[in-house]
Amino acid sequence: MIEKKHIGFIGTGVMGKSIVKHLLSSGHKVSIFTRTKEKAQDLIDMGAKWAQSPGEVASQVDVVFIMVGYPSDVEEVFYSEQGIFANGKSGLIVVDLTTSKPTLAIELYEKALTYGMSLLDAPVSGGDVGAKLGKLSIMVGGDKEVFDSISPLFKLFGEHIVYQGNAGAGQHTKMANQIAIASNMIAVCEAITYAKKAKLNPETVLQSISMGAAGSWSLSNLAPRMLKDDFEPGFYIKHFIKDMGIALDEAKTMGLQLPGLEMAYSMYQNLAEQGFENEGTQSLIKAYNK
Repeated sequence: MIEKKHIGFIGTGVMGKSIVKHLLSSGHKVSIFTRTKEKAQDLIDMGAKWAQSPGEVASQVDVVFIMVGYPSDVEEVFYSEQGIFANGKSGLIVVDLTTSKPTLAIELYEKALTYGMSLLDAPVSGGDVGAKLGKLSIMVGGDKEVFDSISPLFKLFGEHIVYQGNAGAGQHTKMANQIAIASNMIAVCEAITYAKKAKLNPETVLQSISMGAAGSWSLSNLAPRMLKDDFEPGFYIKHFIKDMGIALDEAKTMGLQLPGLEMAYSMYQNLAEQGFENEGTQSLIKAYNK
């Protein structure tokens, strides 16, 4: 049986909302904060307690999860007057589920220790579908004993949960994940485009290739959305561009050249410039539907 805790959650967006629902359904008391209260009303109706700021959440709970958009948002959650460092209590465990900079994860980990807090960087993969089903992949960096102590909570919304190493290791692993997705999305779009040009039924083509050596999460979950012109975000283009930018910056510092990632980054930037930044990453198919 999982020990019931008072849990905080900051940032109840597309994926965060589903994670909070899993926590509530498991009987935990959950306090939440997000920028627009109205968007979290269904969670409040389910029993989540509304807080006025990230700091108010941190002052009340045993564990607080963060899932915001950008590294700058993460910094604000921690460093502002109404943030975690100024208001959280000693002994607090903070888990950052945001995909952010590995260097920032290490900085925040070290700063948290000075406040008597523990910090894990634990970005996730699996999109809106994985969050709804409670089957996210979770990549964790930080102290192993802290990871072990809250693993039961990870299991409420994750299926593949792997401790990767010291602070920042979770974020570096997520960068590897995003690099693999970026090039794969190009391949998925080109496979569909080829199938259509060859006058094949793309749906039956997907039935064949999704189950073979070409199979991937994107091919199984996002290609069908492409065929239906369903561009609702499971993961926003603008956030994927952010992730790829972080990965390219990290690669540069390590002396790596990643031409596949550079190509995907450029294609997604073009889509954003056309006004599609708030659509899902499957909208890359629009680059081929001309």
